[in-house]
Formats: sequence, structure tokens, C-alpha cells
Amino acid sequence: MQVGAPATDKGQKSRRELMAIAIDCFARFGFQGSSVDRIARMAGVTKGAIYYHFRDKEDLLAAAVADRIEEFEARVQRACEGADPLQALRSIAEVCADHAISNDRPRFIITLMVEAIETNEEISTQLRDMMRRFRAFVRNWIKQGQEAGTIRGDRDARSVAAGYVSWILGAEIQLYQDPEHFDFRSALSVFLDQLTADLGANVTRAEDPRTRAGRRTEEGADKAP
Repeated sequence: MQVGAPATDKGQKSRRELMAIAIDCFARFGFQGSSVDRIARMAGVTKGAIYYHFRDKEDLLAAAVADRIEEFEARVQRACEGADPLQALRSIAEVCADHAISNDRPRFIITLMVEAIETNEEISTQLRDMMRRFRAFVRNWIKQGQEAGTIRGDRDARSVAAGYVSWILGAEIQLYQDPEHFDFRSALSVFLDQLTADLGANVTRAEDPRTRAGRRTEEGADKAP
């Protein structure tokens, strides 16, 4: 939240630049190690320039997280436009791989997921909501494939989506910890081949409508916010 005079276009640009630099800082040093002083030094500005746009470090972090999540979700949405369900599952994973390999910023989210679990309820809530939306997005594609008859109906879409997201996060952690010996794209290719082979096998095997109705009731507790 900006304090003081209304923002100009130049001011808005400066705000986004500060968020980008803050993301780099949080990704490298975590929340506890990223003071306003350190962010200001990295940005080449005074602390007052940061406080002009943000109340405090927590406000800056929350804005940076929201911006990062919005950017990632928009990219995933674009990648899936015009795709069929199985293609969409590949496209989502490929976006995640590109996102992880492109630069150091992706680890920003992973770092905060671990650090914020017990120390920052607002950030923890933002990240938890993001993961719920991510699982729901994947789950909906699987359900579309089941309804279209291209994905086997005896697979629990909710469980498949949870496993899919868990694989993505696990692969990202391996990449960040051992980039020289973990081939993300090769592992991704194997995972997607296995997943699509399993989901596409025996697609004529339909799910009992009564079972599907029960699952819809159960999924009410895990709907995207």
C-alpha cells in the first residue's frame, strides 16, 4: 500500500522494480535475512523510497508474493489455451520446468513455503491458497478428460492432481539443491510419459455415477478459494 501522494506511472514502475529486487533478496536470504536495509542497498535507493510504497517489510513481501503468484497463474492459463486435457497436463508441467530453470527467482516461493509455515500467517495463507488453486486447476483438467472419455474414469482426479503437484514441487527442490546432477527436463519427460500412459489406458472403463457423486461431496473441503 502506498503512503503519501498518489502514484504516478513512474512511481508504479518503481514499485514493481522494488518488488522484483525484493524477490531476489527474499529468494537468496529468506524473510528473516532480508532486512529493509539490505533490500534498499540492493535496489540502490534509500529506505524512505521503500517506505513510500510499502508500510514495512511484511507489506513488501505480501505484495511481491501476490505479484509472483499472479504472474505464474496467468502463464499457466495461457499455456493451456486450446489444449485437450492430456496436452494441458504436459503444458502445465512444461511451464513449471521453464519457470524453475529460467532464473533464481522461482526458489523464492519454495523458500517462503518452508519459512512461513510457522512464522508468517499472511504469507502462509497466500501460498496455501495458491496450492489449492493449482491442485483444483489440474483436477478440473483431469475431470474434463474423464467426461470426454480421453482419461480413464476409475482414477480419482483429486488424488491424481495432488500427486502431480507433489511431483512438480519435489522436482523443483531437487533442481535447486543439485542443479548439476538433476536433469529436470529428462525427469519431467519420463514422469509425463508414465502419467499420460496410465491416465489414457482403458479409457472406456467408466466411473460409477454414484461414486462420482460421493467424490464431489468430499471435494467440497478442497475447492479453490
